Amino acid sequence: MRINFINVANNLGTKNYSGLKNSKTTSLNKNTLSIYLISSDSFSKNNTNEFKSLKQSFDFEAKFLQSVIMSVENSISLYFGIGEISKLNDIKLNKIGARILSTANGMKYDSVNIYFKDHDNSSTVVNIAFGALLQSYRFNKYFEKKLKDKNIKISDLNFFTKHNKDCQKIFGDLDILAKNIFFVRDLVSEPSNILNPESYAKICQNIKVKGLEIEVLGEKDMAKLGMNSLLGVGVGSAKESKLVVLKWFGGKKGEQPLAFVGKGVTFDTGGISIKPSTNMEDMKTDMAGSAVVVGLMQNLAQRQAKVNAVGVIGLVENMPSGSAQRPGDVVKSMSGQTIEVINTDAEGRLVLADALHYTNTKFKPKLIIDLATLTGAIIVALADVYAGLFSNDDELAKQLEKSGDTSGERVWRLPLGDEYDDMINSDIADMKNVGSGRGAGSITAAQFLQRFVGSTKWAHLDIAGVAWKGKGDALAHKGATGFGVRLLNEFVKKFEK
Repeated sequence: MRINFINVANNLGTKNYSGLKNSKTTSLNKNTLSIYLISSDSFSKNNTNEFKSLKQSFDFEAKFLQSVIMSVENSISLYFGIGEISKLNDIKLNKIGARILSTANGMKYDSVNIYFKDHDNSSTVVNIAFGALLQSYRFNKYFEKKLKDKNIKISDLNFFTKHNKDCQKIFGDLDILAKNIFFVRDLVSEPSNILNPESYAKICQNIKVKGLEIEVLGEKDMAKLGMNSLLGVGVGSAKESKLVVLKWFGGKKGEQPLAFVGKGVTFDTGGISIKPSTNMEDMKTDMAGSAVVVGLMQNLAQRQAKVNAVGVIGLVENMPSGSAQRPGDVVKSMSGQTIEVINTDAEGRLVLADALHYTNTKFKPKLIIDLATLTGAIIVALADVYAGLFSNDDELAKQLEKSGDTSGERVWRLPLGDEYDDMINSDIADMKNVGSGRGAGSITAAQFLQRFVGSTKWAHLDIAGVAWKGKGDALAHKGATGFGVRLLNEFVKKFEK
């Protein structure tokens, strides 16, 4: 789907639309839908015959996301309300664009022309366009017979605006961001017979972006470093575990980098502590945290972010076999701390333990943020609305909360504390990989991770509830969401110089 920003004369988008005939990039066939965006402010103040008809015949008041289909001059037009201008923000504008795309696609139009009755400014236009682009994503790779029905029908989305040149400039970074969100969605959607630690590492190695350095460590490399916590998770699999390091140095030379660490369990059976068969297929998404890290790092490099950043992802497959790790085993992590493995299905924290320590000691970062589909308990607490946030630094937590509110990828902070930390003490090792009892599962998991970051500022994002949405949401078709890329891209902007 192409998104076009087209210059429109001052009178276009109000009464006279004849200027369309002069546009070479606009489709004028019978299968083009015209959409007119109207604020409730403008609608209430203007007493035109057009508005009177909309009000009297359809009870239309241009409320947020309210729409009416009308036949005008032998063609179908859609009038779309954007609500009160004072209440609009980037996220609401994104939702307007997403609704426009889904509505027009459902009506089976080839192209859409969008006009602004009022509030035509570059920020409004590009954010509506961005929302439409996000909604256009589909993972249709494995459809054969049904592919035509599943694909988006719209080929062109044309925005007629006085600010087309500004829109084109601003939209560049948003287009890059969308492509990387789609990249993450693709990775998370891939079945595990296609995406495993070995093939995933090759995908990372094949990323070719100027300035983005990528290094892959195999099992022998990790064994030399003492990463027995990570390696223990993958010993039951026929696929070799990997650690992928991505480096982008676009900031001041020698300045401490921001660090992002992701859990990459390409399939999680639970290991010997095997999961129930119901919905086990969803465990192909247990690498979503790692995908966000890769997508973010690629995004920073492609938009030439003025910041130093590193990304580290631990890639394993948690499988039961004769060589698999057992409940009761004790492993020594890279940090030297020992871990009693009570439950092999609490494997993500074992992967992150070594990845976090490696990142902290090798790069000495300014801060570390890890992402993981870590616990089912976070879904019980927050459903698919917020990601769980845990942090040892109040300022960092507030920055992430603010970035979440701005980007629409919201986070909710939960507590950490000594009482929870005591719950993961072991009788025979430094710690155990699950807490005592059934309570506070997400918190004890975060407490476990905190033991591997030292005094470095750190935040943990449990994205188990938000990485995949079976029913979709305002900005994404059902399936992988790419949650985290927008959030962390917004967060990184605060550190750019």
